[in-house]
Amino acid sequence: MNAGDTAWLLAATALVLLMTPGLALFYGGMVRTKSVLNMLMMSFASIGVGTVVWLAAGWTLAFGRDLGGVGLLGGFGQLGLHGIGPLSVTGHVPTLLYVTFQGTFAILTAALISGSIADRARFGPWMVFVAAWMLAVYAPEAHWVWGPGGWIGQHLGALDFAGGTVVEVSSGASGLALALVLGPRLGFRKDPMRPHSLPLVLLGAGLLWFGWFGFNAGSALGANGLAAAALLNTQIAACTGLLGWLAVEKRRDGHATTLGAASGAVAGMVAITPSCGSVGPIGAVVVGLVAGVVCSYAVSWKFRLGYDDSLDVVGVHLVAGIIGTLLIGLFATSAMTALSGGGQRGLLYGGGVGQLGRQAVAVIAVGAYSFVVSWLIGKAIDRFGSGFRAHRDHELSGLDLSIHAESAYDHGGYGATPATASGAMAARDLTKRI
Repeated sequence: MNAGDTAWLLAATALVLLMTPGLALFYGGMVRTKSVLNMLMMSFASIGVGTVVWLAAGWTLAFGRDLGGVGLLGGFGQLGLHGIGPLSVTGHVPTLLYVTFQGTFAILTAALISGSIADRARFGPWMVFVAAWMLAVYAPEAHWVWGPGGWIGQHLGALDFAGGTVVEVSSGASGLALALVLGPRLGFRKDPMRPHSLPLVLLGAGLLWFGWFGFNAGSALGANGLAAAALLNTQIAACTGLLGWLAVEKRRDGHATTLGAASGAVAGMVAITPSCGSVGPIGAVVVGLVAGVVCSYAVSWKFRLGYDDSLDVVGVHLVAGIIGTLLIGLFATSAMTALSGGGQRGLLYGGGVGQLGRQAVAVIAVGAYSFVVSWLIGKAIDRFGSGFRAHRDHELSGLDLSIHAESAYDHGGYGATPATASGAMAARDLTKRI
């Protein structure tokens, strides 16, 4: 064990875990007042369900010894962390710490999907989906890219430093599948459905920005130059993504918005996630700028194509994840990739088109698998359970009162006025009858 590397990864793990509450605030500010608590709960529940599932089976399926030598799935030898103790080491850090660090990635990725089905999903089926999705989608894909013998990372040779495919493309494609399973919100394309609290959105974006340093720089798994480069690249891309989005808004709409600033910064960080360990500062500038500009247009595609991706998981995470993963094939430098044991170069730095092709194969494989399996899981829950989508009356009245019997603006009978208390009781009675 290396004390410095271990100390840094301990801090990075805490930073990445903080991203999920940050996401809860980011998403919570973007929905309408009647469903803000439900949105927060979907993220926080992902922490609880995700942690249990990851420790029970997710870890071994993702990072266990390759099953069959074909690079598709980890073995079952470490179910429940069997055989891993305080003295077990991975690289220069305790294996238990590495397990926890990777678990925070899985938790965040599952929580990201919730934004695509905001305002209309039942809470119980969502928790079932998180558990099934982590085992059937996230764990296999993490093994493909990062696991021992994974076919994308080791056999194909595609680069993904911190999760452009495993986290971003996967969550975006899965979110699209669930949005299609549940169908559009009531009033989609007719009601404005504006964010209820932009200060909350900016607070959430700030926490995501802060945590993203642990997400990307922590993936170096050491306190070293690679971590420093990844951290700087993350900062650069967040800023150019923000500026690119605002420039489009100013030119297209005549004004720059706070929601655009938050969304642009997130788009830049999404795009740099796979490439922060393989591109230099100039590459990071381009990656963030392209993501900010393209995603500012991509979020409107849902209105033309008819899918209701409530909080733009597709327009930001899927699109920016694809951009960042593909641009590695253009901007990867041997000076950066050599730090992680590779040495690959992008097309603009003397390499051929081969690396770009490998990046494209990784994007297509992860995107297609995530979409198909997520659609099947969502359909199964919807058909064989009691339904994935909330009842129409619940959606109209708001999921906070109808599902959780509480509201962000009163206490559901605890210290509330008699009028609001009786309203909360009536909502609970309605829920029981339905």
